[in-house]
Amino acid sequence: MLLAVVTLASLGKVVTFIVMLSILVVLHEYGHFIVARRNGVKVNEFAVGMGPKLFGYTSPRSGTLYSFRALPIGGYCAMEGEDNKTSEAEQQRAFREGAGAAQVRSVNFQAKNPWQRLAIVLAGPVANFILCYLILFGGALLFGVPSSKVDQAMVSALVANFPAEKAGMKLGDRVIGVRVGGVDVTDASQLVKTIHDALGKNIDVTFKHGDATRTIHVKTVPCPTDRAQGCIGFQPTMLYERVSFGETFNYANDAFVATADNTVSQLGLIITHFTQYAPQVSGVIGMGQAATTIQDFGWGPYLQLAALISFALGLFNLLPLPALDGGRAAFIVAELLRRKPVDPEREAMVHFVGFAALLALMAVIAYHDITRIVAGKGVF
Repeated sequence: MLLAVVTLASLGKVVTFIVMLSILVVLHEYGHFIVARRNGVKVNEFAVGMGPKLFGYTSPRSGTLYSFRALPIGGYCAMEGEDNKTSEAEQQRAFREGAGAAQVRSVNFQAKNPWQRLAIVLAGPVANFILCYLILFGGALLFGVPSSKVDQAMVSALVANFPAEKAGMKLGDRVIGVRVGGVDVTDASQLVKTIHDALGKNIDVTFKHGDATRTIHVKTVPCPTDRAQGCIGFQPTMLYERVSFGETFNYANDAFVATADNTVSQLGLIITHFTQYAPQVSGVIGMGQAATTIQDFGWGPYLQLAALISFALGLFNLLPLPALDGGRAAFIVAELLRRKPVDPEREAMVHFVGFAALLALMAVIAYHDITRIVAGKGVF
């Protein structure tokens, strides 16, 4: 009976994560939809979910089919002039050679000038960036902001074989106090920075595990992501408290900037030091594992994770790789610079190489996600 309850609880967390991820993807597609319609492009279908259609409604005004599909994972925005079979340049050349009727040209994606097409393509990632901010602001308004007090921190993740885990720290432990170099750290916003700046120094951490209170004495070691910084290997998640509207606004602004800076920095490290940092990247599997863990800490931290994923989704889609918005945008930019579409054969070769690289990257990320889970390691 207990196993059934645990299984149902875990299943509920997985479903919650899938719903959250699907909402982020659908709103990404909605960004494309809004800008396409604003530029006079006909959207043949706007789908929620994938797979066989369950039901739908065709708007008599726009002719758009709004459909719900069997697999509640993501969605798509199918525009007039896109066949999803040939490359951007091939579709552009075929359209120009076809010289369709004026009324068809007016609603065809390929009929629009490069600036309009670029705006439509980039609208998806931009929607994710806007959504990231709205999630941070809405979450802070509804559930409060992370407390500024160190004694309001919970251990949400541990790095295997790092000092904190070796000393006996467990997930869910409540941090009571932290002392670095004989000085107590009381400001939570300075906690991580203080530890990072204390490479090779001794740190005292007092925490509660259930009803028991313990103090551990550990020495910081180089962080896995930056060997010049110190870490003891635990991820703090702050308990939340309500603040004024002005403080909520300021928090959302600061959190968005921090999310953007951290995500862009991590992407930069992956690009410049791929072999070193690729194993630390999480894909859908790793994100799912993180989400199921963070759900135990409440909706505040969970919405922060949703905001982070939304920003990462937008940034990832800007990469100049095939099947991504960034790949399409790159060829439109090339068209702007050359003042004519890219040769389809050349684009096909770039797509082939880029798609192979994308598949390899996804395989590497999935492999490391699975090995982390098998080894019982967290994703931070």
